[in-house]
Amino acid sequence: MNLDQIIAKTSVMPVMVVDRMEDAIPLAQALVEGGIRVLEITLRTAAGLDSVRAIRHAVPDAIVGVGTIATPGQLEASIAAGAQFGVSPGSTPKLLKAIAESQLPFLPGVATMSEVMQALEMGFNVMKLFPAVAAGGIKLLESFAGPFPQVRFCPTGGINAQNASDFFKLPNVACVGGSWLTPKNLVTAGNWTDITRLAREAAALKP
Repeated sequence: MNLDQIIAKTSVMPVMVVDRMEDAIPLAQALVEGGIRVLEITLRTAAGLDSVRAIRHAVPDAIVGVGTIATPGQLEASIAAGAQFGVSPGSTPKLLKAIAESQLPFLPGVATMSEVMQALEMGFNVMKLFPAVAAGGIKLLESFAGPFPQVRFCPTGGINAQNASDFFKLPNVACVGGSWLTPKNLVTAGNWTDITRLAREAAALKP
């Protein structure tokens, strides 16, 4: 499955920070039940890669990616864990080269014109805009559209249920990412019913 096919299967990509391994599978199941199949598991916790392995095995309907990939070593570890796609917070020439060589479907992180140009040079035309709202949000995406009409973005960072629909109005937005689908208090409480509800609401956001 290539990146375009993966992106086409979602409107909202949940940014999942898994603190406890026992939460990984029921959290993924709750999101999938709500219609959100494309999941980004971040490397912000020690449980990240083990969560990828567990979800790949136990939740076959999920499309599991790894986020917060910042080094070629993390890229290799993510592929070994079974990542079906990858996401980075930013981009460096060394990381972009390793990604291109790996052939893993990938959303490289960008926040400036120069970073977009650098990613384009390496063959990427779908990118993560991060931190989206802090970097300029909708106005920045509108400014990218002129010089880079061939590029689509997944803005992440500051996106929520209230402003996501505004981003979807832009023709260069392919999907959005956010952590509002997996609030820590609901995960800690094991409130999977409410997470499924949030997922269902998010799945209906994009026209």
